[in-house]
Amino acid sequence: MKLDTLPWSTYRWRDALRFLALAAGGLALAVLPLPLAGLAVVGGIVVVATLVRPEVGLYLLIVAVPFGSVREISAGGMTVGATEALIGLALAAWLAQMVARRQVAPTLPPLTLPLLLFLGTALLSLPGALSLKFGLKEIIKWAEVLGLYVFAANALDRRQARKLVLLVVLTGAAAALHGWVQFFTRSGPEGFLLFGRFMRAYGTFEQPNPYAGYLGLIAPLALSLALGGRKADGWSQGEWLIYGGSFGVMAVGLAMSWSRGAWIGFAAAAVAVSVVRSRRAAAASAVLVAVGAIALFLGSFQLLPESLTQRFTDFLPYVRPFDVRDVKVTDANFAVVERMAHWQAGWQMWAEHPWRGVGVGNYEPIYPAYYIPPWKEPLGHAHNTYLNAAAETGLIGLLAYLALWGAAFWQAVQAIRRTSGWDRAVAIGVLGVLTHLSVHNFFDNLFVHNMYAHIAILLALLPVLTDVAAHHTQVGQQFNREVQNP
Repeated sequence: MKLDTLPWSTYRWRDALRFLALAAGGLALAVLPLPLAGLAVVGGIVVVATLVRPEVGLYLLIVAVPFGSVREISAGGMTVGATEALIGLALAAWLAQMVARRQVAPTLPPLTLPLLLFLGTALLSLPGALSLKFGLKEIIKWAEVLGLYVFAANALDRRQARKLVLLVVLTGAAAALHGWVQFFTRSGPEGFLLFGRFMRAYGTFEQPNPYAGYLGLIAPLALSLALGGRKADGWSQGEWLIYGGSFGVMAVGLAMSWSRGAWIGFAAAAVAVSVVRSRRAAAASAVLVAVGAIALFLGSFQLLPESLTQRFTDFLPYVRPFDVRDVKVTDANFAVVERMAHWQAGWQMWAEHPWRGVGVGNYEPIYPAYYIPPWKEPLGHAHNTYLNAAAETGLIGLLAYLALWGAAFWQAVQAIRRTSGWDRAVAIGVLGVLTHLSVHNFFDNLFVHNMYAHIAILLALLPVLTDVAAHHTQVGQQFNREVQNP
């Protein structure tokens, strides 16, 4: 509905919001200390802007995911930061707008049913959970994913989607540059030191692995847009430079994280993007993979720096099922064995609760009953999202989880088939993001640090682009009919 067709009541509540914001801002400046007053004024502007135009909340969320955890508060045993507040505000504003327009019936995009199915299996696992608080926290997280996905798919048009994609890429580049500063200035915990001269990049994510995972959820999109940049398809030279430059910055940031899981995930994503783009790129990717395999077998990796070679190969002896209690822990294998200890604990949870699991979100509270000495620290998850889903929600939940992401891949493929130009490049980029997510989640859990909000918004781009393509097809068909039958 266009602005000039909105009912008068809508204008009135918007004017009332503006008046209240001005009054509250003036009161804050008069009463509060200057730093708090400034924060209150900025917060008031954000609230009013989002209430008036709910899609603004989506733009702000993109920036809040990597930077919103700088300031957080604890409430009821749960941590609440800028991202959580923005999610609640944006969804509330969207609902209020629908009520004001008397149109409380949003279009349900394709992944709504798979998300509801997974949420249902998560709820089914709750009755046997040790901690209801941890379970509800996870349920709320996935409910937010569903809400953001439906909201973004309904709120965005192609013009807004283009702005959002550009903001996603620029935010990823900014997060990567933050990691560059940490790497070169050695800003961080002593345990992140590399070669005594550098520091593993970790951004605002507290650990290098989620930082690298976040970059891996953007870099394939930037790569696809950089490779597809043609003026004929709607790119300006400035846009192409932004996408290409941002991809380079993020690729270096990934290297500085020293995260093997992210490297493997991004390599798979880059291959997926290249293969889908063209047959020539697919052939080049196949050649590179073959050359790499031959180099590995012939020991040519000795030509690389020893530290890099060791990073790629020191986990190979453990790529098999084993009991961590039989392994002698050293500085070299500590990280690998620790991860395997959590895999083993998760496997035992699933083995004892095969159908409904130990309860969604309950890996951490029940971990003390399954941990293998000396690995007492639960670390929040099993460091393998698939095993974590099986341990917490059982076989039923695991199947629902796999169905959800299988449907997401199918939606991406359908969007690639039905679109062209810039839209197709974005769809290919989202396919690359899904590839990175799926591969990296074998070694970690990327549904942390509010990255689930970022993923939900990217998934919503697919139905937006597909609907735009369908509309253009219908217009073209109607034009052809009118030309043929004047």
